[in-house]
Amino acid sequence: MSPRPARAGATPAGGTLPAHVPVHVDSPLALAALDVYRNAVRSHSRELRPAIVAAGEAAISPEPFLAARTVQESIDINNTTGPAVIVSSAGMATGGRVLHHLHRVLPDPRNAVVVVGFAAAGTRARDLVDGARALKMFGEYVPVRAEVADVPHFSAHADAGQIIDWLRAAPAPHTTYLVHGEESASETLRDRIEAELGWTAVVPRSGEAVLVR
Repeated sequence: MSPRPARAGATPAGGTLPAHVPVHVDSPLALAALDVYRNAVRSHSRELRPAIVAAGEAAISPEPFLAARTVQESIDINNTTGPAVIVSSAGMATGGRVLHHLHRVLPDPRNAVVVVGFAAAGTRARDLVDGARALKMFGEYVPVRAEVADVPHFSAHADAGQIIDWLRAAPAPHTTYLVHGEESASETLRDRIEAELGWTAVVPRSGEAVLVR
């Protein structure tokens, strides 16, 4: 999720973000994942593409983005004046640092919040996508006056076809339990597993217990 404070009436020519606008990356998990790749480059991991190894750490450097690694660096972003981009991902806005940014930027119509990737039902991100006029966080309702944009196509989740192909390579289990995803989508995938693989597939009820042997 990317809150983007911007001055009213400031529309970049051609829709291009000016080079002087700072981009803050405020996601400890993303930065930790970047460190994993950086260590792989340093150790010349065979799992990396040759072009990445040849380019070295510059190929995955966060520069010129501004990485907020500490809590204080995250808080300091609130002191940013003028246009800026804040990239802060956290479980579809169910928790994490992104909530502090949303609490600040949502009431201001000069701001834009871009929801990137799939937003599941019951999450604040989905509420934003569905046009919520207010979001509850930190024990209060925050008005949504900022522009909200939905960009769902960057989801990293496999689609149904990819899941079926992955399952096809595995030995048939006694039962396949679908425990992630919205109910309608899970039921559709269950039907495909049964039809295409001939497996017993179940969408369990919430709170249901099963014996795993």
